[in-house]
Amino acid sequence: MIDTKSEAQTTVEGLYRELERRIIASPPGICPVDLALVFLRMCHAQTCGKCVPCRIGLGQLGTLLEQVLDGEGKMEDLTLIEKTARTIMDTADCAIGYTAAEMVIKGLEGFRDDYEEHIRHGKCLASLKQPVPCVALCPAKVDIPGYIALVAEQRYQDAVRLIRKDNPFPTACAFVCEHPCEARCRRNMVDTSVNIRGLKLAAVDNAGKVPAPACAPSTGKRIAIIGGGPSGLSAAYYLQLMGHQTTVYEMHRHLGGMLFYGIPSYRLPRKRLAEDIDVILSTGVEVKLDTPVGDKEGQVSMNTLRENYDAVYISIGAHIDKKVGLEGEDAKGVISAVEMLGTLADGGKMDFTGKKVAVIGGGNVAMDVTRSAIRLGAQTVTVVYRRRQADMTALAEEVQSAVAEGAQILELHAPVRIQTNEQNQVTALVAQPKLIGLIGKDGRPKPSRSKREEVCLPCDVVIVAVGQGIETNYFEEEGIKIKHGVIAAENWSAVEDAKGVFAGGDCVTGPATVIRAIAAGKVAAANIDSYLGYNHVISTDVSIPAPRVKDYFPCGRINVRERDAAERKKDFEQVECSLTWEEIHQESGRCLRCDHFGFGVLKGGRETKW
Repeated sequence: MIDTKSEAQTTVEGLYRELERRIIASPPGICPVDLALVFLRMCHAQTCGKCVPCRIGLGQLGTLLEQVLDGEGKMEDLTLIEKTARTIMDTADCAIGYTAAEMVIKGLEGFRDDYEEHIRHGKCLASLKQPVPCVALCPAKVDIPGYIALVAEQRYQDAVRLIRKDNPFPTACAFVCEHPCEARCRRNMVDTSVNIRGLKLAAVDNAGKVPAPACAPSTGKRIAIIGGGPSGLSAAYYLQLMGHQTTVYEMHRHLGGMLFYGIPSYRLPRKRLAEDIDVILSTGVEVKLDTPVGDKEGQVSMNTLRENYDAVYISIGAHIDKKVGLEGEDAKGVISAVEMLGTLADGGKMDFTGKKVAVIGGGNVAMDVTRSAIRLGAQTVTVVYRRRQADMTALAEEVQSAVAEGAQILELHAPVRIQTNEQNQVTALVAQPKLIGLIGKDGRPKPSRSKREEVCLPCDVVIVAVGQGIETNYFEEEGIKIKHGVIAAENWSAVEDAKGVFAGGDCVTGPATVIRAIAAGKVAAANIDSYLGYNHVISTDVSIPAPRVKDYFPCGRINVRERDAAERKKDFEQVECSLTWEEIHQESGRCLRCDHFGFGVLKGGRETKW
């Protein structure tokens, strides 16, 4: 007789799925002690009850945590909680008891201050400063529910104006933002997250030209910005709106930083990037191209900038290649991803026709050079990655698109050396198979040694895409403090021990996402404004449509379509297709309007708070 699921079991499995959705949609900033107690009780409910550590111990831990939350705990209870949890870890018969107790220990070590605050003052240190998850997780704090509501009303220009209040690169982000805002969208409680980036793309595709708002009266202050990437240009835009005159010093021939030199045109068409840059420049930003900052002839010195400007903002980005240290890395045919993408961006020619290409790396940049190599005529392109494909840091959709265009993924293989011929030309990449191992702090399993034999991958070109570095030598010589290879700046802005000097973006955080660089520029602009003695506020007069009361039925997510892989891989033209009005209407209607309903703080006004 074959057992079939009972109605009760089917219902329980459905409840588990509902619980998973709610965990996914939980906003950042909730009380960590409360969350630990909830998870502990859930684990306690799973125990079989046969062993005392699980049956009694987890219950006692729950009681102790509950006393802390109720304000009835004492400081010595923290020691008791730790001892009890460690005893359960050492004596529990199965993983349910062990992992539940381990979770309590990690929490006690990770947010002990919150436990102590509950005991001393009966409250939590954590606070929901912005409980609308999509806004909370957007580094630039863009009013996402607001612009989705405007898109739903076909008020595309107003949507772009609202986005620009916090992000002067709406078009670039519509194409390449990694959309962290979607990670905990509350729509996950119903089905899956709203396609926020897709709706931003709909806004910029349909808005036409939207001019920048008027600038405040001139303050007479002048700010030098080193680097014309997303962070530097964002700072320049907001400082101009505040009435300060900015001058951008860019070492390359084009503005945009890694948006221009690091992202292929099929992902971000140059004319679309120009839409954002033109609006920024329209505010009066002065630009000096082909003007590096340094101590060589023809360069502008840091001392000159500090003497002639009221403040200096350093946003030089990460444009330096990182080496992998392989034998044969200096052979002919070995190219860095930064070099390759920069050459293509500057109009240089590269021909891979008939060549076999190997790409080292598993991030978004690796996918960019992989798909570019295919478009340059490569016979085969193989991505060699030491972890599993599922563990790649690249966006899943980028990996899927690369595979659809013909790329091969050789997962769990670590490159060990590059073979060359007598002319020092690449002939093969040798890789060592790996075994998936223990999970690291980042939540991904680490590759471990395998006894399998090395694999020889014949190739003519090896592209290294393992990250970028920051050129800080000159700034360190000029007295700018450097820590761990990046500029030491407090909260992405004021440089330590350097009055009037600010820094942000990749040169402070290391290589990061576009939206994080934009957020750094926005914060720096506010801090520079404050340093100069002002307190300007960036606002907008765009009115947000009131939400419509309706039923929210489960509905599938509409994704942005791409041109057919067989066609798009032949050129560098835009890959993504615009959404139709029918798609826009349906997808924007999936937004739950958390800014209005439920626990939200956008009801009382939407001015920017720096």
